[in-house]
Amino acid sequence: MQYKIELANDKGQSWSLQKLTYIGQDPNCQIHLQGEGVSERHARLELQDTQLILKDLRSTTGTFVNGVRVLEAVLKIGDCLRIGSLELCLKDNRAIQSKFSLSSRSHSWNEQLQCLSSVSNTSFPVLLLGPSGTGKDIIAQALHHNSPRANASFVSVNCSALSETLVESELFGHIKGSFTGAIADRKGAFESARGGTLFLDEIGDLPYGLQAKLLRALENSEIRPVGSDRTIKTNVRIIAATHQHLYQKIQEGSFRSDLFYRLNVITVEVPALKDRKEDFEDLIYQFARQMRVRFSHNTIQLLKKYEWPGNIRELKNVVSRASALFPQTLIEERHLSVLLSRKEQSIYGSTEAQLAVTNTLPVIKEIEKQMIMKRLMANHGNQKRTAHDLGMPKSTLHDRIKSYNLDLKEFKT
Repeated sequence: MQYKIELANDKGQSWSLQKLTYIGQDPNCQIHLQGEGVSERHARLELQDTQLILKDLRSTTGTFVNGVRVLEAVLKIGDCLRIGSLELCLKDNRAIQSKFSLSSRSHSWNEQLQCLSSVSNTSFPVLLLGPSGTGKDIIAQALHHNSPRANASFVSVNCSALSETLVESELFGHIKGSFTGAIADRKGAFESARGGTLFLDEIGDLPYGLQAKLLRALENSEIRPVGSDRTIKTNVRIIAATHQHLYQKIQEGSFRSDLFYRLNVITVEVPALKDRKEDFEDLIYQFARQMRVRFSHNTIQLLKKYEWPGNIRELKNVVSRASALFPQTLIEERHLSVLLSRKEQSIYGSTEAQLAVTNTLPVIKEIEKQMIMKRLMANHGNQKRTAHDLGMPKSTLHDRIKSYNLDLKEFKT
């Protein structure tokens, strides 16, 4: 194994490791760090056969691995070290840097991702299939940003979040007076994404009546705004995504087979998190750094055992919850009773923890409901601005509004 150390949140500073690598403020240290709490010779990294050993050199502030203070520890790829006020990440120096901006430690999934490097250079439609919360939107954005269309717009439309009338207007635009509330001409997503990429999320929920119109738009590269008698030529690359089983929907008669085959030029099946557990540590460290929260090594290993039916979105929510409820605290096993739902907590078999979760979750849900209501009121019911303020996808906000039985009309005054 060939290792390297990267300074967290710093894309430019990294060091390859020697057989003996010293860390500290002393200029003679191979990893020379300037920071509060860093001793002259703070710690040493030592390569022994196939292992990398970290040793604290009687530093004044201690050496930490994944939030736990150590005198000596065997390190592995993905470990997070804290030296004084600085955080360092252990990486594999042999990792192949692809032109495509996404990669995985799962061999099978990484092979699919690397194939997308060449796919991104085409204008063929891409269909992303897989469970909710697996990051299909992130893949769509990566395809766009690695494509010749990167300098144009990336426009996302959630086909499940709007009524049939609004979806048609959202996609194709409308002219003033075409329906109640159409007080001005409006460009649709096809026009807004001209020269760029149009991401149709949850395409499986697109109303059947609109599927024929979307097919014509794709076949003829032209659209007709709602209420207009003229057509407009389009120039977009289509990426569609769904968690639905489209073959089954075709058999049921709720999804058009001709639209499916028009979209199904390149198909990517995005795996559930439980099928790519090799990436678990990287993902939780990434979210933890973003939200400034730390998890102990044992806690991470316990979390890794869970199957995560909500996938990456659920993992991110747990880290967000940890950051909100326990700021500046090392997250340990005792915190899991609050952070995890009753179903999640059952993997540990703790009746007391389940009771704690039952009591705590209603409080958390009520706090979330009040936050959503407050932002909806401030934004006069505008879901897009509210989702942005709350830092959540619009589709998630839509689901929360439904689950809390909130009437948007009450906020549009």
